[in-house]
Amino acid sequence: MENGTVLTVEGARKLEEQLEHLKTVARKEIAEQIRVAREFGDISENAEYDEAKNEQARIEGEIVELEKKLREATILDENALDRSVVHIGAQVVLKDASGNEYNFTIVGSTESDPINGKISNESPVGAALLGHRSGEVVEVNTPGGLMNYTIVSID
Repeated sequence: MENGTVLTVEGARKLEEQLEHLKTVARKEIAEQIRVAREFGDISENAEYDEAKNEQARIEGEIVELEKKLREATILDENALDRSVVHIGAQVVLKDASGNEYNFTIVGSTESDPINGKISNESPVGAALLGHRSGEVVEVNTPGGLMNYTIVSID
């Protein structure tokens, strides 16, 4: 992994869908906005035209960025992973000292979505869990202080 970008198969699929949407739908919509704005007359003082061109540049930049991420990313072969240890793509159940359980999926930073239980392998918790086995207690240095989590299960 030269650039460190790691994607699960699902994450790569979502980025490909996003890229396809930008190339097909968003490009057509912005081209239409530019065409309509040109009809307003002199483009040198046309705020609608300037706004549409700025949006076109943003969309094109996003397309380039997504293409680069997909081209350079390492896509995990989830069937080849050791399921006995925490790895990117693993679903992990943790228990804290109070007995509270947390369910996470460890993903690459591009796919990180903590609200939906997807934490980055680069986050304090994600990085600390990598390589550990079910039943182990892992010490995590979080922004809120030192925490201990027991790995209940790995799927």
